[in-house]
Amino acid sequence: MDLVKQLVDVFLHLDRHLAEVVRDYGTFTNVILFGIVFCETGLVVTPFLPGDSLLFTAGALAALGSLDVWVLFLTLALAAILGDTANYWIGKKIGPRAFDGSIRFLKQDHLLKTEAFYEKHGKKTIILARFVPIIRTFAPFVAGVGSMSYGVFLAYNVIGGALWVAICVFSGYFFGNIAAVKKNFSFVILAIIFVSTLPILWEAWKARRRRAGA
Repeated sequence: MDLVKQLVDVFLHLDRHLAEVVRDYGTFTNVILFGIVFCETGLVVTPFLPGDSLLFTAGALAALGSLDVWVLFLTLALAAILGDTANYWIGKKIGPRAFDGSIRFLKQDHLLKTEAFYEKHGKKTIILARFVPIIRTFAPFVAGVGSMSYGVFLAYNVIGGALWVAICVFSGYFFGNIAAVKKNFSFVILAIIFVSTLPILWEAWKARRRRAGA
């Protein structure tokens, strides 16, 4: 229960926590952020780590001069791409055996949801999943388990990783320090998490219309 409370506190007050990290570690914060983004996208056991909200907050702090926004973008884009690459090869090597129940943190329902996502959206899942928490972590793993070649995966991975980081970081950079946003930062973070699910809702709506038409 204490862990849950701590995670909720980090999500709702991410601006404060990250500002403290920047204050204490300076430019080394980029390395810390690299590690978080790499783990969130590259390890199927850490889908609970902050993604969209972390990038947005980092961008907002860059606007204050605490971080260099271009170094931040390049660092986190690289982390996102390398994270998905690692996840792909983990899926390739281990496959569904990882979800036999022996590892408590790997939930079978997350895998099934991601597989269903793939069935609906095909290869573009690698890009769309970047904007959907949980599925973002499992999509490259499922791609590795499946028949997608690494060359095809890499192309979608680079596009999706760069696009995701650019949208989140530069949104924070340009809008994160507006007075109204700063005053209601917790609500903004929750809104970002909600908006990040819109691509899947849009695709699901289109798929439903296609089925209805058929």
